[in-house]
Amino acid sequence: MTERVPSGVRNVAIVGPYLSGKTTLLESLLFVTGTITRKGSIKEGNTVSDSSAEARDRQMSVEVSAATTRYEDIRFTFLDCPGSVEFIQETYSALIGAGAAVVVCEPEVNRVLTLAPLFKFLDDWEIPHLVFINKMDRSKNSFMEVLNALKTVSSRPLVPHQYPIRQGEEPIGFIDLVSEQAFHYHPGAPADPVPMPEELKDAEQAARQEMLEELANFDDRLLEELLEDIDPPQEEIVADLKMELSADLIVPVFMGIAEQDYGVRHLLDALVREAPAPSATVERRGLKLPANDPVAQVIKTYYTPQGGKLSLVRVWQGEITDSMSLNGVRVGGMYRMMGQQTESVQRAGAGELVALSRMEGIFTGDTLTRDNGKPKIELPKVEPIPAVFSLAITPEKRSDEVKISAAMSKLLEEDPALSWAQHGDTHEIILWGQGEIHLKVGLDRLRRKYNLPMKTHVPHIPYKETIRKTTARVHGRYKHQSGGHGQFGDVYLDIQPLPRGEGFNFSEKIVGGVVPKQYIPGVETGVREYLEQGPLGFPVVDVAVTLVDGSHHSVDSSEQAFKQAARLAMQEGMTQCQPALLEPIASVEISAPSDFTSNMMQLISGRRGQILGYEPMSDWKGWDRLSAYIPQSEMQDLIVELRSLTMGVGFFNWEFDHLQEVPDKLAERVLAMYAEENGNGK
Repeated sequence: MTERVPSGVRNVAIVGPYLSGKTTLLESLLFVTGTITRKGSIKEGNTVSDSSAEARDRQMSVEVSAATTRYEDIRFTFLDCPGSVEFIQETYSALIGAGAAVVVCEPEVNRVLTLAPLFKFLDDWEIPHLVFINKMDRSKNSFMEVLNALKTVSSRPLVPHQYPIRQGEEPIGFIDLVSEQAFHYHPGAPADPVPMPEELKDAEQAARQEMLEELANFDDRLLEELLEDIDPPQEEIVADLKMELSADLIVPVFMGIAEQDYGVRHLLDALVREAPAPSATVERRGLKLPANDPVAQVIKTYYTPQGGKLSLVRVWQGEITDSMSLNGVRVGGMYRMMGQQTESVQRAGAGELVALSRMEGIFTGDTLTRDNGKPKIELPKVEPIPAVFSLAITPEKRSDEVKISAAMSKLLEEDPALSWAQHGDTHEIILWGQGEIHLKVGLDRLRRKYNLPMKTHVPHIPYKETIRKTTARVHGRYKHQSGGHGQFGDVYLDIQPLPRGEGFNFSEKIVGGVVPKQYIPGVETGVREYLEQGPLGFPVVDVAVTLVDGSHHSVDSSEQAFKQAARLAMQEGMTQCQPALLEPIASVEISAPSDFTSNMMQLISGRRGQILGYEPMSDWKGWDRLSAYIPQSEMQDLIVELRSLTMGVGFFNWEFDHLQEVPDKLAERVLAMYAEENGNGK
């Protein structure tokens, strides 16, 4: 007997803060739909998502996991997204391929601020989303208090879909505000309909009226009915909910206890009725797709031990088949995913999420079409989030250095929020990311997947040095005799400081050919080589050196000899120029809720920072952006303290701005530390 194909497709991202219960909700969704017969738990490490070793080690989501199930003749693909702010790039990349999102949160008024960046992203990208208030059995606040708090972090109106029924402090059911039917929860079974509790009728009517009034803001007919005290029919309310959710005009709010499957079936029913179809998502996003051509987009890249590279794609239009060529690359296999398990399929239509294997040269965010090279269209994609935390890394085995580049390329394909570079001054390999856990997960992957264990340390600060005073006519003579031709070079140099940021300048004022022209390049080379490590042990900047005099020998002089003479002159003269230590200063923009602005100012001041100003963010109500200069040496754990002070939601962008003299007492400590690390320095 041929298996019946579902008549509809929905893909839904499950998002929310760390510990809100997203993975538990997914387990419940898969269980009540019959896809799994036993729910896993995070503690036991046997959930469908969070199946990677890195996730199980930390008992938290560290990457997007996909799982497909069926319910009411709809094929649902759920994307369980990380909640930690350090892995938010994963969540954002997945969301652009989702038709809708379920925002999972705890019923804690004091924690709703952690949802602010997520709501901002959903609203900016106009992604329809619902709220599922989880862990209602642990609530310390009333439902309406939680609802009102949630409204403060959403630019879309929140519409209650349910009202809780409690027995003392224990939630025992809910009232559906659409049908006005009350239900009681039952372990392991659907909620039973029960009579409306008399004591809740007034509260239910107030909540229902709030729902209807929000819907009426987008429906003139419903508004007229409310003004005339006409009770709208249930079908009309459902149609309004579907229309306004699909257009990302409202945010319906549900509740439950995912661990016990309470409220999960009602959430599923709402997704069947109200979540937008794939065609509605294309229309809402205003995507201009080429006619009669399959179009897909990569939302996540995996490197698996068994299947190699897998590209999880959202099919936006048309149909993709196994062995089809996309962007000139032949599809090596097509699969539906269930955590790390895969099921082979032959075709996938619009709206589906499937994994394509062996798509070499294809990256997260790429648009895929039948074109043989770069596609004619480029769908919008999430740009990498600027890095805010770094570690210097070195292979535990020196012989593994040749493996770094290839392994890093694959690591960054899986996680575009990571980046790496070899620093030109410190010569360290620096791994950049969103926090310490983020980098440690990346390092775990290097060790497990690519057999490349790493040692780490805090990156060195690329200090430089300069001079404060001028020294004239410093003398350097190099004379060496060892049989045959000797070596002779003789120079006089003027050394003077330049304004900050001017770099290095070399000139000559030779008269009468006392230093022949062919040897002058050797003098400049000697000066430049010396400046790579000045008297304090760091590269020298903002210095001008002038060759003013010298002498040569007709036989023994050479460019090499004059290079050595110049080095000797610099060694002699630079110590007389009052060398000074310089540190890099970053231009930093910190964004945080206005309630924390004073905390941000104290944070900056406490790190030797200079506050340049602050202003309200024009595109984010209730948030401020502060501008400041902060020494790079004070920024290693800046993101850690910033998140601690702002409930995890504050963030910053930065770039190198200028060099600045280090205060004398601090310079003494830096130089002492440098001397100890380098065997008393130069």
